[in-house]
Amino acid sequence: KIAGLDVKRIINEPTAAALSYGVDKGEDQKVMVYDLGGGTFDVSIIEMGDGVQEVLATAGNNRLGGDDFDKRIIDWMIQNFKKENGIDLSGDKMAMQRLKEAAEKAKIELSGMTSASINLPFITADASGPKHLDLTLSRAKFNELTADLVEKTMGPVRQALKDSGLQISEIGKVLMVGGSSRIPAVQDAVKNFIGKEPFKGINPDECVAIGAAIQAGVLGGEVQGLLLLDVTPLSLGVETMGGVMTKIIDRNTTIPTKKSQIFSTAADGQTQVEVNVLQGEREFARDNKQLGL
Repeated sequence: KIAGLDVKRIINEPTAAALSYGVDKGEDQKVMVYDLGGGTFDVSIIEMGDGVQEVLATAGNNRLGGDDFDKRIIDWMIQNFKKENGIDLSGDKMAMQRLKEAAEKAKIELSGMTSASINLPFITADASGPKHLDLTLSRAKFNELTADLVEKTMGPVRQALKDSGLQISEIGKVLMVGGSSRIPAVQDAVKNFIGKEPFKGINPDECVAIGAAIQAGVLGGEVQGLLLLDVTPLSLGVETMGGVMTKIIDRNTTIPTKKSQIFSTAADGQTQVEVNVLQGEREFARDNKQLGL
């Protein structure tokens, strides 16, 4: 609205990606969308058939993404430079910016090559003169540095499968979305878990925007014969006495939806109530994300 746009509907990225894949597919199938972006990770299980795309379950981690993979490379570079030169670059803002750019570049290169050269001349200086950073990062070392991050993505995958009520064998295709889904170790982990090669027929960077455009076409009447049934990725509720979050709409509820619940005031004669609207699965309000007050 601030940008002057009329917001008709908000859809999750994996849902949009599935739309871009399935809009011209006639067959009934169940797909998993594995979306590893820059700062967040999402996975959705979607059933397609007869012009209907129904999200069966969704899960994710909003604190896991490609930036975390970059951070592992940055830490490795800082550690190696300190070992060789006795200088800690972590306190140098200009050097850290150069390290961040170099880490992302190396990560991208390692998706197509087995090693990446990192050369940053004049990264810093001491009494003896300027210092240069010159390192080679192998894909094997990168995989070692980020193995736990790749494994972290498997938790939401298992959760989404469990919530959908499906077996792994029922998943027809796995769509890889987001720039970081190109990382070979990520693709191998998905392949080993699902038991089949991830589908690579869509552009991981463009499919979300294409899917959103298709949904806009549906809402505007330009695209016919397509119905999207999306779900809430997290439970929605309000804070009640004792700082507890009381869930009103459970996660994986098909949207749009509406639900009401009657609450009594904490004190007799109370004329005003402050409603803290929350999103999340934790028991206490403070541990969930505040949407509004």
